[in-house]
Amino acid sequence: DSLSRLFSRCGHVQSVDVCEKPGPREKKEKLTSKFFNRKTVTGFQVAYVVFRKPSGVQAAKALTQEGPLLISTESRPVKTGISKWIANYAASVVDQEELKAEVDTYMQDYDKKIAEEEAKAAREEGVPDEEGWVKVTRKGRKPGLPRTEAANLRVLEKEKQKRARKELLNFYAWQHRETKREHIAQLRKKFEEDKQRIALMRAQRKFRPY
Repeated sequence: DSLSRLFSRCGHVQSVDVCEKPGPREKKEKLTSKFFNRKTVTGFQVAYVVFRKPSGVQAAKALTQEGPLLISTESRPVKTGISKWIANYAASVVDQEELKAEVDTYMQDYDKKIAEEEAKAAREEGVPDEEGWVKVTRKGRKPGLPRTEAANLRVLEKEKQKRARKELLNFYAWQHRETKREHIAQLRKKFEEDKQRIALMRAQRKFRPY
């Protein structure tokens, strides 16, 4: 809002996109939720100001000759310090009734979408297409899950088992290496002790005062 107001003197600002780093613009999904999918970016950011007309870009380039641009003014101050902390805390407090209403609305839309997909699949099942092919579908093991979602769950479960088996094999290999390393260390220690004992026995045989 501050950037849009700051550059509005150059022309009508169509949009302001704030990104983590410079690069090609990616299509962003419109955030319809007030409580979910809210990503907080810290540190330096890059802003792309889009004007409705090209003349706005030329006017924005000319702003560098007018000196620094001030976002916080007496008429529109930017909150800092304690006032900012108070505002952030107030914004972090969730209204339970509002949250419940949003979740209920989302679930209603989701159930409606699933019902429409199932009805469409039921209508298309057994009906040949333009080339005469018949599309055959089946539901997953879990009720209410489309075939694609059930297949994705099976793939994820297999990947999970494969990853667990690989981690177990890596642990056994690591344990075998550690055991072998400890065995070699014990052999070296015993070898040094035997060397010292043999040297001591030889010295005792050579030196016999009685």
